[in-house]
Amino acid sequence: MANIKSQIKRNRQNEKKRLRNRVYRGEARIAVRNARTTIEDGVPESRAALMQAISALDKAAEQGVIHKNNAARRKSRLVKAFNKLEPVKLEAAPVAAEPVAEAKPTKKKAAPRRRAATSSPKGKKVEEPKVEATEEPKAATKKPTAKKPVSKKTETKKAATKKTETTSSPKGKKTTTRKKPTATK
Repeated sequence: MANIKSQIKRNRQNEKKRLRNRVYRGEARIAVRNARTTIEDGVPESRAALMQAISALDKAAEQGVIHKNNAARRKSRLVKAFNKLEPVKLEAAPVAAEPVAEAKPTKKKAAPRRRAATSSPKGKKVEEPKVEATEEPKAATKKPTAKKPVSKKTETKKAATKKTETTSSPKGKKTTTRKKPTATK
């Protein structure tokens, strides 16, 4: 038992912080355990449990109960385990074709390719239904304007501009001006 006043106070503070930190650490531990069991069992509610575990880990890291890299590592492992699950096969409903008024043919950009978010246990990628991106016709683009021809007078004026230089000396700053040589024909 400490007999120094500052150490007695420090012990009281540490006990309060320990009890406060224990709440966040316990919530994170329970949420991670629930997420792991739901993922292993393949329960459809495993996504909600995963999100709850991620939230609990973020709160614990934000409070300083666990290190942020520790939280990141645990979240990464949970998400990795969740992604290994057999994906639920959803059948896409047929999309009704809308009548499109005939317009000028425009070049369509290909939709960006997506990586398969899930994979089967054997390591084969599962294809997701592709979604076609529709592009609206672009408005008339502006043509670049041609540069105006520069006369000889303006060229010589630009060449004859003054350039100032500042040099430092022990007595103070000294400013000198000099002219650039002019272009002559």
